[in-house]
Amino acid sequence: MNTTQSLWSKLLVTIIYVVMLGTNAAAVLLPLNGMTTKEVSDSYPNLFAPAGLTFAIWSVIYLLLGGFVIYQWFKPAERSILADQKNGRKLRNLFIVSSILNSVWLLAWQYLYIDLSVVIMLALLIVLIYMNRMLANATLTKKDSIFLRLPFSVYFGWITIATIANITAFLVDKNSKFLQNNQVLWTVIILIMGLMIISITIIRNHDIAYGLATLWAYYGILNKHQAADGWNGAYPVIITTVSICLVILAIICIYEMVLFFKRKKSVV
Repeated sequence: MNTTQSLWSKLLVTIIYVVMLGTNAAAVLLPLNGMTTKEVSDSYPNLFAPAGLTFAIWSVIYLLLGGFVIYQWFKPAERSILADQKNGRKLRNLFIVSSILNSVWLLAWQYLYIDLSVVIMLALLIVLIYMNRMLANATLTKKDSIFLRLPFSVYFGWITIATIANITAFLVDKNSKFLQNNQVLWTVIILIMGLMIISITIIRNHDIAYGLATLWAYYGILNKHQAADGWNGAYPVIITTVSICLVILAIICIYEMVLFFKRKKSVV
C-alpha cells in the first residue's frame, strides 16, 4: 500500500466512524422514526433484555473505538500489527465494514425492520469474530493491546449479547404461541446457551475484556429482573439462572487473569 492509499484508508476509517457516531446520536436525539432505541426494544418485551443502565456500555465502546481511529493515524512501531501493510489494511477494512453494519442495523431497528436487523446483526457479529480471532492469534505490542484488542474485545462481547437479544426480539415479533407460553423456559435455555458460547470464546481467545463485557450484560439482565421498575422478582428461576451464570463467568475471567499474569511473568 503506497502512502496515498494508506492516507485514504485512514481517512475513510475516520469518516465512517464519525458517520456511525452521527447515526447513533440521531437515534437518541431526534429520535429516528419518533422512538429511541430503548423504546423500540421495549416494544418487544422479553425476559432476556437487560436493564436500560446496561446500555451505557455503548459510550465506552465508542470511546475505545475512537482510540483506535486516532491510533491508526500514528506511525506504528516496528512490531505492531499495523506495521504490516496487509494486516493493517485488513483491520481498517474490517472496521469500516463493521461500522457500516452498525449504522445500517440501527436504521433497520429504528424503522422496525426486525427481520432485516437480525441478518445485519449476524453479519456484524461474524466480522467481529474474524477481527478478534485475528488479533488473538497475532503478536501485539502494548499499544496494540490497548488501542486494538481492547476496543474490539469489548465491542465483540457486547454484540454477542446484542445478537441474542435481537434474535429474541425477532421471535417475539413473530408472536409464536409456543414461545409466549414458555418464556421462562426459553429464557433459561438462552441464558445457558449464551454462557456456553461466551465461556468457550473467553478461553479460546484468552480474552478477559470480552468476558467482562458479557458479565456486564448478564448483570443488566439480573438487575432488570430484580428492579421494582423491571420484572420485580417475578421470575425467581431466571434470577437464579442468571446469578449462577454470573458466578461462572466471573470465575472464568479470574482464571484467565491469573493465566495472563503467569504468562507475563514467564516472559520476564
